[in-house]
Amino acid sequence: MTARSGYVHPTADVADTAIIGTGSKIWHYAQVREDATIGENCVVGRGAYIGTGVDMGENCKVQNYALVYEPARLGRGVFIGPAVVLTNDHFPRAINADGTPKSADDWHPVGVDIREGASIGANSTCIAPIVIGRWALVGAGSVVVKDVPDFAVVVGSPAQRVGWVGTAGHPLGQQPDGTWLCPVTGTFYHEIAPNQLAELENE
Repeated sequence: MTARSGYVHPTADVADTAIIGTGSKIWHYAQVREDATIGENCVVGRGAYIGTGVDMGENCKVQNYALVYEPARLGRGVFIGPAVVLTNDHFPRAINADGTPKSADDWHPVGVDIREGASIGANSTCIAPIVIGRWALVGAGSVVVKDVPDFAVVVGSPAQRVGWVGTAGHPLGQQPDGTWLCPVTGTFYHEIAPNQLAELENE
């Protein structure tokens, strides 16, 4: 039986084996499939789709008409913008080479893994299998075809890194000593390897 400790709108379609965490809200005409897990304090917007077995951490937000296909995994605090698509078929076909319709046994789903705090902008498409790193930001309308590093800002089709972003979601500015500064929190970051960034420990 579904654990519905959150709010489920009467028009939403939530499978009996789905788990909805405390404080979460499933809005109008959304669909949550079998064995999906929605963490605490999440929001699933109007018309959104959460696929079979999808695992969503706490404090996530999936905006209207986003499509989160299995076996996607969303870490804590992930934001999925309106009309985002997380794919699950690397070689999509409706039929086999002999013309017969494809069945569930004729393909192997692959997923998009989105790590803690990352944000996917409106109308973006993430082509599985990929990993979107912690606190990364995917600009609206992007097509992501390869892994995105932690704290990276990527835009375009195919998406390319154009900068770095902090946990507050604002672009970081490079300092004379080579570190990167968040203009909102005052937190400093430093590059730990080519195309990788890390938050400096507070002294």
